[in-house]
Amino acid sequence: MPAESFSCSTSLHVMSSDLLQSANHAAHRTNDYMTNSLVVRRGDLFSIHLVFNKPVRTEDHLSWWAETGSHHTNSKIIVPITSSDGGKPWHVTSVADSETSMTLTIKSPADAAIGLYHMGVKFTSRENHTYKNLGEFILLFNPWCTGKGVIRYDATYMKDSDGRMEYVLNETGIIFYGKPSSHPLHRAWDFGQFEEGILNICLKLLNKGIKCSKSTTKDVPHMGDPTYVARTLTAMISSFDDHGVVGDWSGRYTREATPVRWNGSVEILHNWEKGRPVSCGQCWVYGGVLCTVLRCLGIPARVVTNFSSAHNAILTINRYFDEDGNEKYSPNSVWNFHVWNEAWFARKDLSSPTYDGWQVLDATPQEKGQYPLGPCSVNSIKEGDVDQPYEAPFVFCEMNGDQVLWVTSGHERRKVQVKTHSIGKFTSTKAICSNTRVDTTGNYKYPEGTAKEKEVAIKAKSKLSTLLPDVHILPATDVELPQMHLEGTVAQSCDQYVGMDLIFNLTLKSASTEKLCLQVKMTATAIVHTNALVKRILQNAQSVVLGPKEERLIPFSITYNQYVKAITTDNMIKVVALCEDGKGGKLLVEEVMMLMAPPIEITAEPKGWINEILSIGLSFINPLPKALENIDVTVEGSGLTRHPISIHIPYLQSKQKWTIELHLCPYRAGRRAVYVDLFPNKLFNVKGMLPVEIFPETLCHSIKSIPEVSPSKILL
Repeated sequence: MPAESFSCSTSLHVMSSDLLQSANHAAHRTNDYMTNSLVVRRGDLFSIHLVFNKPVRTEDHLSWWAETGSHHTNSKIIVPITSSDGGKPWHVTSVADSETSMTLTIKSPADAAIGLYHMGVKFTSRENHTYKNLGEFILLFNPWCTGKGVIRYDATYMKDSDGRMEYVLNETGIIFYGKPSSHPLHRAWDFGQFEEGILNICLKLLNKGIKCSKSTTKDVPHMGDPTYVARTLTAMISSFDDHGVVGDWSGRYTREATPVRWNGSVEILHNWEKGRPVSCGQCWVYGGVLCTVLRCLGIPARVVTNFSSAHNAILTINRYFDEDGNEKYSPNSVWNFHVWNEAWFARKDLSSPTYDGWQVLDATPQEKGQYPLGPCSVNSIKEGDVDQPYEAPFVFCEMNGDQVLWVTSGHERRKVQVKTHSIGKFTSTKAICSNTRVDTTGNYKYPEGTAKEKEVAIKAKSKLSTLLPDVHILPATDVELPQMHLEGTVAQSCDQYVGMDLIFNLTLKSASTEKLCLQVKMTATAIVHTNALVKRILQNAQSVVLGPKEERLIPFSITYNQYVKAITTDNMIKVVALCEDGKGGKLLVEEVMMLMAPPIEITAEPKGWINEILSIGLSFINPLPKALENIDVTVEGSGLTRHPISIHIPYLQSKQKWTIELHLCPYRAGRRAVYVDLFPNKLFNVKGMLPVEIFPETLCHSIKSIPEVSPSKILL
């Protein structure tokens, strides 16, 4: 065969290029992203293949270039293509595959700006410089990168491999909620960070951030700093900030728009991208969406729930009740729970590596005009270093403080109880590789009552006095309380479901050696999770006589008809008992009762295959003593349904069973989950989640063009 000839007069140019997406995505753990772009993680090598029109000579002076941001000329990177690692932050090496082709291996620094890059090659000759565009790539944070170059590791590096799998790659999660307890309720959440369009939406969200929108060129260097990126994204999740993602959190929602309907982040982010920010949200919605965005961009993140979370208070939360035990409005409050995020990265903006690790981020607007919150080092909260950025005083006071309960009469008020160590309880997050609960309270504070906890409290109070000079921090126990030899508790008799008549017990225990004649005033009120009162359900007063050292259990009941028109989507009722001994002594006992939502049963084979029918069975029994009307059912799941599936049930009689079988067509392999929400009037949080393992399609059983959903059987 004659040798191929090349014209010496023809200028060198690229005939074709291959971004080697399959190999690069596998190496960078980015093959789950549903995108046409090359997606790589900073600090690690990736390769591209080039074919030229003629052999490349040494004197051709080839360079590789990349640029990001809106004003390309100020962010362009030009790197000579060499045969060996030059030790520079960006470097590009080449290996000849043939006389006219080569493979370039590119390495970005571990602190490179993340985002969308355009790249190409530059041909330099005596006459001119020619730039050839080869396409684009998306650069993400890299929690796997320990680094060996100029920058030794990515600021998001996480040593624990199981942690990286959970906090970066896992798309399914649970969010804890309810009343303070070591066994709280939880709702499933579909993060869906790899779904189609989500990566581009997250980048768009970042680019529209408060600071980036003012000057993209100025902010390009900061786009490599997870502190900057996380703070910008936290602000953008709230639609009060620069047309962000999630809006109203007031609690005033319509039936069609209520936060309990959401099962995940994907539809919310798609709505924002289409110019329709979601008009309803609560803390778990903000937390779920922010977790999706952080994981999508490569920052390890998790959702955290803090129970008995103080709000708008500095260490002392004053709460006021009238003479009948009805709680009155106060600017201080204690939320039954509050949800925020933790993101994992080094705080290179701070003076000590002590502050590296988990950082608090809270996208929920605390008060109008007060956002974003974080990143705030969890370690700084534990050590009382409330002078460290960002918003450390607010987070510290969410986790620490005493409640002071007052009973008012006219213009007079009387302190009746101090609840010490009652703030920041049962702080919870999902366990790694499991849907069990992990208590992280110890990450935020030392065991209460210990010498170390007291030492930290003194340090924090001193710093808060300096940071907030106009706020007087009064220890809650400064005022001496009247002695009353009585203890009391309120408790539900058992787990109780919406639709049942409720039974709860007031237990009073006398510590006196004398007879106690008590007046007990009991109130029950429907509330939301922030402890805000919604509607009175029950008010009761009775006399109780306790003998010396006597303990008595007093039962109370609330019928379904009494609470059905008052209950909110949070399914919470607060019971308060005010006990008075006629001698000035008062005891106030309170408890939140959680009503369980009835279950919806989901059945499916535990395994499925891409592009093959996956049959899902749903069934639900109406537990209420009356019929349900206009029931909306939503079925969804990343990798299983490209869009949420809606089913309408016009009518379901009391105790009647509804059954349906759906045919889904999975399109992504891996650990998946089916999420179901059933929403009739006056029956909230009816949700279910079923994990399913999906395997790559098999050639012998592949079924093409199957409809996404085919209701094949409906039984009523």
